[in-house]
Amino acid sequence: MVRVKRSQLREGCVLAEDVIGKTKRPIMTKNTIITTPLLQVLEKFLVEEVEIEPFLANGEPFSPGDSAAAEDQRPLSLYLETVRQYKTWFQSWRSGLPVDINEIREAVIPLFEHMTGCKRELLALHHYATKEEYLYHHAVSVGLLAGFLAMELGYSRGECHQVVLAGVLSDCGMAKMSKQILTKPSALTEVEFREVKQHPILGYRMVQKITALSHGAKLAVLQHHERNDGSGYPLKLKAKKIHPYSQLVATADVYHAMTSERLYRRKQPPLRAIETMLRQQAGRLSADAVAVLLNRLVGLQTGAVVKLSNGETAEVMLIQPDEPTRPVVKAARTGRLLLLSTQHDIYIEEVLRAPMDE
Repeated sequence: MVRVKRSQLREGCVLAEDVIGKTKRPIMTKNTIITTPLLQVLEKFLVEEVEIEPFLANGEPFSPGDSAAAEDQRPLSLYLETVRQYKTWFQSWRSGLPVDINEIREAVIPLFEHMTGCKRELLALHHYATKEEYLYHHAVSVGLLAGFLAMELGYSRGECHQVVLAGVLSDCGMAKMSKQILTKPSALTEVEFREVKQHPILGYRMVQKITALSHGAKLAVLQHHERNDGSGYPLKLKAKKIHPYSQLVATADVYHAMTSERLYRRKQPPLRAIETMLRQQAGRLSADAVAVLLNRLVGLQTGAVVKLSNGETAEVMLIQPDEPTRPVVKAARTGRLLLLSTQHDIYIEEVLRAPMDE
């Protein structure tokens, strides 16, 4: 860990220890990701120094003495601004106003274009989703992630943009849900969940007549909770009737939901989420899309440097096809080889550096 002055902090820094106030109660807890509002909190509580990790939330090294290392924060700033805008759009939909696709496109597409060259930042977006603001972060992140999947799978630029818009609008129908459901701090009842299952239909009605959205994008709003085996909703469609755009948005939706802190569910580390997706969603989600998440976004490849759940740093030595999230790794401190496929009490918490980052 590194002790730094408040003035040396920047967005993306990760707290290595709790920040304790004058009342001996934590102001912020260990592993909190620093954002601009949190910097203002530290200033308000007159906190002068904190302990942080030697790497940022996106896995890049952090050097407090190197101001040049604080590279352009534009991607994160653009993202947070777009989340703020989405919140205003959502509130306008709740009041009955229509979807303004031009305003959404002008905000979201430049953000996507900027993020396509920042894969590590894209992977770290779930860190910024708070329990209270989850819905807004989720919509923007799902759009960006779905667009990235489309890009990596060879879709045209125009198609990628349609996928991004579909992802951002996939939960617009939630604006028609009761506030009690949207803010409920515990799991939904069966009756409440039946109501929530209507949001894809409500969302489809909101975008159905928008000429700037392709037919596939509109179907993605309707179908993003459908599953290949017919177990999804609202229409229980099977793979052949689910549009490819819907498959991409569905994969992004599940991944971001599992890796984000929610009112009634704790988040999972990215690799644990993908491991769960491979195990629980096999045959339900697009195998190609999940493979892109694992190999090209998370960067779990031979030669990657990873952080294990026991706190150790290790290098990936061999990916095992049957259990790709549980490779053979070599512990950096001891040089010992660990077969994660046989040591289920240890898992990869995050990829610190992928081979392509070197």
